[in-house]
Amino acid sequence: MENVEEIRCLFPIVKHKIFMNHAAQSPLPKPVADAVKRYVDDYSNFGASNLPELSDLGKSIFAELIGAKQSEIALVENTSMGLNIAANILRYPPGSKVVTTDLEYPSVAYPWLRKNLNVKVHYVKNVNGKVPLEEVEKAVDDKTVAVAVSHVEYANGFRNDLKALGEIAHRHGAYLIVDAIQSAGVVPIDVKKDNVDFLTTACYKWLLSPPGAAYLYVKEELIQTFEPPLTGWASVDQKIFETVDFWDIWSLRLSETASRFEVGTPSAVSFIGAAEAIKMLLGFGISNIEQRVLKLTDRLIDLAKASGFMLQTPDEKPHRSGIVNIRTDKAQQIVKKLGEKGIVVSARARGIRISPHFYNTEEEIETLFEEIVRLEKLF
Repeated sequence: MENVEEIRCLFPIVKHKIFMNHAAQSPLPKPVADAVKRYVDDYSNFGASNLPELSDLGKSIFAELIGAKQSEIALVENTSMGLNIAANILRYPPGSKVVTTDLEYPSVAYPWLRKNLNVKVHYVKNVNGKVPLEEVEKAVDDKTVAVAVSHVEYANGFRNDLKALGEIAHRHGAYLIVDAIQSAGVVPIDVKKDNVDFLTTACYKWLLSPPGAAYLYVKEELIQTFEPPLTGWASVDQKIFETVDFWDIWSLRLSETASRFEVGTPSAVSFIGAAEAIKMLLGFGISNIEQRVLKLTDRLIDLAKASGFMLQTPDEKPHRSGIVNIRTDKAQQIVKKLGEKGIVVSARARGIRISPHFYNTEEEIETLFEEIVRLEKLF
């Protein structure tokens, strides 16, 4: 990307901080903040808004982002809700198991640990921060109902091979369920090419959106196979209401689209922001964004190696993402001091987790690392 300075004009945060914590919660770009303000002002002044994004609250543009159809997308509150829906609609015959990894964020594992599901959770152990496919192959068998993983692991940035995981799962009749919160917006996603069954992500990290907006993808062939675990007015075919002036409360006619997994009124203001953010990111091109972010993380990795730090992030390009984790016993102290100087990163997994986005610069990377080296010696 040659127009980085122009891009930076869209991010007011750069005037105040060096922000490289997009794996946590991102600052809002100006176009997103403006769209949210327009919506709020419309409702404050007129009690309604006619923003075009209100027609589908970003479903169509999110579908474009992941290579899906709009009818395969449901609105949910957050990634955890999307994962819980997937967990609670599957069927678990006696002896069933779900395969995941020991690198996962809690929301990927917790839904299957509930006793009422009566399913065993098998954790594939990482080897030096990587999940070996051969170990997944050993773990998945004909008793496996699902393989549940993050596309990108939250602590060290390891990128799983979704296509390979999908092939393993489907050979045994299992589903592939993906948490994409650390990849959507910075890593290209194609649910059809990778044969993903369920994918969900909130939008407040790499998708640069307000919290409260998330999407759930359900493969078209599966939508009508499953009953939703929760139901409400949003679960039914909305055409029913268009033909009469009252709701049919005597029968439940679920939507034939992924909307059947919606329940009630979503946070429209959050989805207005999400739609604007995804539109902006698609305009720049996700592959271009990925290239830019990998260039920045290449520089980080080079600086870490040159200074003798141990990387907790695999450095092979196919497994890389926007997250780099540098091992240090002083992570908490260093991150706190960096924050006092207006440099925002996280302490995770006994290391410093750094997650730059496409508007960050090489100069910011170098400033950050100079401070890390100085503080490492100081403590």
